[in-house]
Amino acid sequence: MSYCAAIENMQAESRKELHKKYHDLHYGFPIHDDNELFGRLIMEINQAGLSWETILKKEESFRKAYDNFNIQKVASYTEEDRERLLADPGIIRNKLKVNAAIENAKTIIELQKEFGSFEKWIERNHPKTLQEWMKLFKKTFKFTGGEIVNEFLMSTGWLKGAHSENCAIQKEVLKAKPKWREI
Repeated sequence: MSYCAAIENMQAESRKELHKKYHDLHYGFPIHDDNELFGRLIMEINQAGLSWETILKKEESFRKAYDNFNIQKVASYTEEDRERLLADPGIIRNKLKVNAAIENAKTIIELQKEFGSFEKWIERNHPKTLQEWMKLFKKTFKFTGGEIVNEFLMSTGWLKGAHSENCAIQKEVLKAKPKWREI
């Protein structure tokens, strides 16, 4: 069952509303701001082994804990900042995931220096098959397995599949010109 269809069958209106907001306003839409791309990567990494609903409920806490996903700030985090994150009950307190966020911020800064932006680095490597993307992300970033890479690229408009063809939001996504359409 697609995410689009699953939302319609969700019980508890608050749960349905949480997913619908993400589905209708963010999922599959291109992101052109490097900090927001980084934020989505953090969210996808933290979802590993957990439900997406858990991550959606904690999104504002993630934003606050990681300085609104400011790449420069996160890259300069100290050991004290790592400890602060690991003690923050509003986010996922997993040392590997916290370390990945900090190290990935440092990597993105290097990509920005070389390519102008994180987005331009992705664009420079587009198009690729999912397997090729997985290999590239695994070589470049920390804690980026296949599902993380797939969801990150799909949710940000680089890979097709975020919405079913008959989903009303798919039309809105197409208007936003996701990169997968250029293939």
